[in-house]
Amino acid sequence: MKKRKVMIVSPALAQANNGNWQTAWRWSRMLRPDFSTQIASQWNGEEADVLIALHARRSAVSVQRWAQARGAHGLAVVLTGTDLYLDIQSDASAQRSLQLAGRLVVLQELGPMALPAALRDKTTVVFQSAPRRLALPKTTHHLRSLMVGHLRDEKDPLTYVRAARRLADAPDFYLDHIGEALTDELGQACAAASVELPHYRWLGGLAHAVTRARIQRAHVLVHASKMEGGAHVILEAVQSGTPVLASRIDGNVGMLGRDYAGYFALGDDAGLVKLLRRCRDDGDFLPRLRQQCQARAKLFEPARERRLLLQLVNSLCAG
Repeated sequence: MKKRKVMIVSPALAQANNGNWQTAWRWSRMLRPDFSTQIASQWNGEEADVLIALHARRSAVSVQRWAQARGAHGLAVVLTGTDLYLDIQSDASAQRSLQLAGRLVVLQELGPMALPAALRDKTTVVFQSAPRRLALPKTTHHLRSLMVGHLRDEKDPLTYVRAARRLADAPDFYLDHIGEALTDELGQACAAASVELPHYRWLGGLAHAVTRARIQRAHVLVHASKMEGGAHVILEAVQSGTPVLASRIDGNVGMLGRDYAGYFALGDDAGLVKLLRRCRDDGDFLPRLRQQCQARAKLFEPARERRLLLQLVNSLCAG
């Protein structure tokens, strides 16, 4: 019997090595035992039973083409980041994608609250996942933090750089930073900090496997973003036994929970430094963060994500 086909439209493909690509690639793999899958940057009328479009604005052309040909049947739009917390507030094409979709998908539990109330009934929360890794023992001689994310304004890399400057005279802190420079200005700022601050290292873009290993070895992951649909790097840290210090924004709170102890105010480098010092000086704080992260880990299991994804696709096929 011929398998039904799922087309996944992603505005970023493999060479981008970003969150949208990681989602598209992982979902394609998860669906492949039950469906034929294809990833493309646009849908141009190819045969398919289901279209999963990542990003309401950047995949809007494909969404509209599908809707003109098929209506809402088989059509899901996944709100992956800036579209959820920026584009759907002001961009007409993103707003139209929400209306045209048969199903909407968000990637963390506060996501539905960013949508118009009338659309929440057709919205599903699908937490992304990563395989668990063994938590590694960490030295007590210093504290190593790691920030992961391509250098762009939404990720707020300069808050991390300012925190590194505040710790310039603290030799027992190491701040590593992974991500390609997507703007010259941010690349220059991080490169300059790498020269001026011996304990701060901007490592540029690294392969996903190498990045995951560095997350596993860090004492703590820092995630300073201004907006997130549901950051994959947070769950990778949780699944590696590495606690997270995160900006208090809905996209992060929807991943880690409202009562998580590791939040700092958006853009607050002094608050971030206070948390980093507490990680080093308070012997109970890192274990507390680790315990809170592990309480969320069940949400980020691959088997759970695959089950929810199959439910989504089967419901789209059934109309």
